[in-house]
Amino acid sequence: MADNDWKKRLGVVYSTNPDFKYETEQKPAEETLPPYKQRLRVMLDRRNRGGKQVTLVTGFVGSDEDLKELGRSLKIKLGVGGSAKDGEITIQGDLRDKVTELLHALGYTAKRGN
Repeated sequence: MADNDWKKRLGVVYSTNPDFKYETEQKPAEETLPPYKQRLRVMLDRRNRGGKQVTLVTGFVGSDEDLKELGRSLKIKLGVGGSAKDGEITIQGDLRDKVTELLHALGYTAKRGN
C-alpha cells in the first residue's frame, strides 16, 4: 500500500528511465514563533454552532503540534472541551477573559476581541 502513491503523481509524464525516482515536494515545517512574538486574538463566535457560544483563539503562527499543545493546556486549565485545528483554538463557552489572562500568564501577546 505504501508504493501506491499514484495520486501524488497525477501531473507526471511517463519516463522510460528504469532508474527514475519520483520526488514529491516536501512543505517545509512552519517554525513556531516564541510566545512573546505571537499576536493572538481571543473572540466569541456563534456561527454555524446551533446558537452555542465558543471562544475562538486565532493568529497562532507555528506547527500544528504546538497549536494542539497550547489548546490542550488551555482546555485543561479551564476544565472545558474544545479543539485545535486549522490555526485556531476553539474553547467551549464564553471564556474570553479567562483565556486572555491564561495566555498572558504563558507569555503570549493576546488581545480580547468583540
